[in-house]
Amino acid sequence: MNADPDGSQLLTSPEVEDLLRAAVDHGGGSLVSWQLDHVDAHPQRSTTATYTAVVNWPFGRRSELLGASVRVGGRTETDERAVIFANGVREVAVWLYPRDPDLPGLIRAAYPEQVAALLHAYEITPELLDGSQIELEMVGYRPRRRAVLRATVPIAGVRTVFYLKVLRQKLFEPTLRRHQLLLGAGLPAPQVAAATEDFLLVLPELPGRPLAHAIFDPVAPCSAEQLVGLLDAMPREVATLSRRSPWTDAIDQYAAMVAAALPPMEPRLRWLVDQVRGGLAGIEPGNEATHGDFHEGQLFVADGRVTGLLDIDTVGPGRRADDLACLVAHLSTVQRMSSVQAARVSQLLRTWIPVFDARVDPVELRLRAAGVVVSLATGPYRGQEPHWEAETDQIVSAAERLVRSAG
Repeated sequence: MNADPDGSQLLTSPEVEDLLRAAVDHGGGSLVSWQLDHVDAHPQRSTTATYTAVVNWPFGRRSELLGASVRVGGRTETDERAVIFANGVREVAVWLYPRDPDLPGLIRAAYPEQVAALLHAYEITPELLDGSQIELEMVGYRPRRRAVLRATVPIAGVRTVFYLKVLRQKLFEPTLRRHQLLLGAGLPAPQVAAATEDFLLVLPELPGRPLAHAIFDPVAPCSAEQLVGLLDAMPREVATLSRRSPWTDAIDQYAAMVAAALPPMEPRLRWLVDQVRGGLAGIEPGNEATHGDFHEGQLFVADGRVTGLLDIDTVGPGRRADDLACLVAHLSTVQRMSSVQAARVSQLLRTWIPVFDARVDPVELRLRAAGVVVSLATGPYRGQEPHWEAETDQIVSAAERLVRSAG
């Protein structure tokens, strides 16, 4: 019997070095050193991890990012794009960034020269730029799920920013349709400057500044009424799109992920699951037009108003309480704040939550927010933060406070 079917132990232990070394050797290099960078674990289903590594190549020494996946039940079709190694009864797919087996467009988005050619081919830049003229920065990378890169380019003497959104094939057309739908309804979603055959979206930078930064401003960055109004302005056609399950539907899974990383927390997590599940039992899924992942990282603001709405991949039918709870959950778990910043975020929550309570059921709002918080508790371990145990405890405590405030 395999005691580690999802590979979670293998991929987070020193034993993975043999696989990483074999993968680098296969590519013609020699592994010098490595360190676990990111873990995406789905207990009893799959584990994906990335590793920062130093590699000696024939052309010299370079820092690299390696990825590895293990799935219960064996490899998938896209795993074939990686190098497959057998480890006991398991098969491990290993790749070298940017050759992510589920994100074929990342190979082009990761290199300035190729980005320059892409921007010129779609007439975004009037002339073909040299790769050295493009500043390319990784904004986010969820291995085998998605990536976003920021490209700063000179156009007519002005530094102009575009975002390259790298998607899986099955999500590409649905995401493009959602952009078109929201833009057609006049919502401040990003324009689509290019949509490519290798599943890349090129999006111009939105006006304003991220709400994630503005929440620390001395004055309110926008009003709760504006946030509710933005969501309520989504076209009714959104409710006809495919449904994405709300975060609370997967609370058992997220709680299991946290408990696997921190077993002493299991009783607290079990209590949270019982409270949220029991409190939301019997509530219909809902057919309102929803964003699906609505929080301060998805919004831009300027002059006291909302100027942009990001990451609309999850737009579809649901309950307004899910969107508002997602925002409450994120604001309730901001990490590493100064005392001044914490006071300002607390003031926003005290001001905004009564407005949200008038739009949705207050108990449902808090229970759904607690469910989202449990999903966020997987983040510190996934990202291998330096003090991930303490941060996880703080996040779980925030979920407990929300449940208790629901009465």
